Amino acid sequence: MAWAVGDFAMNRQRPLQVRRWLLLVLAPAAVFAGLAARLVELQVWRHAELRARAEQNTRRQIPREPRRGDILDARGNLLATSVFVKTVCADPTLVGRFAPEVARTVAPLLQLNEAELLTRLTPSVRQNSRGETVTNRYVVLKRKVPPETWEQVRVAMERLAAVPEGRKLTRAETLALRNLRASVFADPLDDQQRVYPNRTLGAHVLGFVGMEEREVDEMRVLETRGVEGIEAALDSKLTGVRGWRVTEKDRRGREVLPLRDQDVEPRDGFNVVLTLDAVVQHIVEEALAQAMERHTPLSASALVVRPRTGEILAMATLPTFDPNRPGAFPAEARRNRVVTDIFEPGSTFKIVVVAGALNDGLVSLNDSFDCEHGHFAFGGRVLRDHESYGALTVQGIISKSSNIGAAKIGIRLGANRLYDYMRAFGFGSKTGVPLPGEVPGSVPEPARWYKVSIAQIPMGHGIAVTRLQMTMAMAALANRGRLMRPMLVARLEDRQGNVVARYEPQPVRQVISESAARLTVEALKTVVSPEGTAPRAALEHYTVAGKTGTAQKPGPGGYQPGKYISSFIGFFPADAPEVCISVVLDEPKQGYYGGQVAAPIFKQIAERLANYLNIRPDRDAPESPSERTVASVPERLAHRTDWPRNLNQP
Repeated sequence: MAWAVGDFAMNRQRPLQVRRWLLLVLAPAAVFAGLAARLVELQVWRHAELRARAEQNTRRQIPREPRRGDILDARGNLLATSVFVKTVCADPTLVGRFAPEVARTVAPLLQLNEAELLTRLTPSVRQNSRGETVTNRYVVLKRKVPPETWEQVRVAMERLAAVPEGRKLTRAETLALRNLRASVFADPLDDQQRVYPNRTLGAHVLGFVGMEEREVDEMRVLETRGVEGIEAALDSKLTGVRGWRVTEKDRRGREVLPLRDQDVEPRDGFNVVLTLDAVVQHIVEEALAQAMERHTPLSASALVVRPRTGEILAMATLPTFDPNRPGAFPAEARRNRVVTDIFEPGSTFKIVVVAGALNDGLVSLNDSFDCEHGHFAFGGRVLRDHESYGALTVQGIISKSSNIGAAKIGIRLGANRLYDYMRAFGFGSKTGVPLPGEVPGSVPEPARWYKVSIAQIPMGHGIAVTRLQMTMAMAALANRGRLMRPMLVARLEDRQGNVVARYEPQPVRQVISESAARLTVEALKTVVSPEGTAPRAALEHYTVAGKTGTAQKPGPGGYQPGKYISSFIGFFPADAPEVCISVVLDEPKQGYYGGQVAAPIFKQIAERLANYLNIRPDRDAPESPSERTVASVPERLAHRTDWPRNLNQP
């Protein structure tokens, strides 16, 4: 009986033991199965996602910006350069309770308002585009900070986060100071600041730069981009090629050098060497500044060109601006009027009709035209001269700048041939100068002319040209009838000074024959004689050839009384020209005739250029009684042995 009771008790305990055994086996198995499922999810199904997220936390691909190339003048003088600068940032979550102290320390160094800086150092919470709650862990405090200023900020933050001497800190205090030390930092991607050391010198040629935000490898970066002038026209050459660095960072944001994967050096931008000469540019700008004070025009422009090559030695227009801070100047001051503005050229355009008629053999310099004593009725209009002239030779028409004489030569030449010569001299087409904003001007086809157009266009009315086009046309006459493309860029160089590309002078076309050009130059020499319209452009030791222009400005109701564009374009020495100089004033006061206001500016520039460029005199000056016992100045200069063979030599 006792055995039976014991056997019954054991039989009742077995299911309980089995259940306990199963529980001990299955529970860990379920846990391990869950872990296995989780591992499969993490290591298989979500592996790519989690790997990318992990790399995002530790792996960094840092773009390495190339240095923007310099812009130099023809003699190697620096006109524009770039310096690397810092972008100072902060992580407000690390600043924490030290925000007032950080603002008080950093604000004077960065020249920021302390109250505004304190607001930016305060943590804030927002939701991003994916609905996630994020904090402002990256706040830009100031861009374009010089490296020495950033070093001052860094040292100041180190002092602020220093452990007080003799004091033991708790773990929480140590962590807070460590975070404070890392809370203000410089962006790893250096920015660049464009610097123009000569300020306004050549501003319209150089242009300026701006900042453009772009996404590079899922990073928003600011890039320097040319906005105007050479900076814009040759932006791709100046910019260079970006490099990159792929590396690992620890939880404190420090690079782990052994884990650096890729390190590709950037290729710096090329240096651009211009044909511009900084000294010539300064001479021109100084003369224009004095003209602005003397005649208070709306604007004043000038060009200096080498006729044989088309090289531009100077291009200036006033008012001007400082490319270091272009936003401080109005848009009008930033416009390069030499290539963007058009105007009726007036009497300087007479060179086109006279050169064309001489080239076609329709006239000679000694042919005479009746200038109608200042009044000529044609096409329902009355054309007038500024003086009452009777019969004038072709040479006299140029010398006296007779409108009626030029009109009659144009009538003899005919509409189609006059149009052909206008186009051949480059009017109505862009010159191809490497500057943005150039316009082609306006040269209507003969089918669109009015009856009086054949008489008005030879006077420089009814068409619109740029200052550069008019200068290059005059330079073509100086260059024996061959039109050159204006040349502003001489070569490209790398950082070591090796020439990457060299640009040669480019002839466009032979507009007129050499003999016709020579005859036209003979007529242009008389313009600066005492009997011509520009005796104030004459030089003591050089023969000058040139032409004045005084064009009344057109408006909505016709030509505007009292508003003129005055100009003089000339070159010297006349028979072997080294430079061609153009001066244009828009609405000058205290005189408005080209020979009265523009010619003296030409002379002022020419005299200084002749000395600076060592241009050999081509004629003797009258000797004073005290000089007759010694060699005259031109004779002494003629025996110098240091004359350059051409102006390409320094």
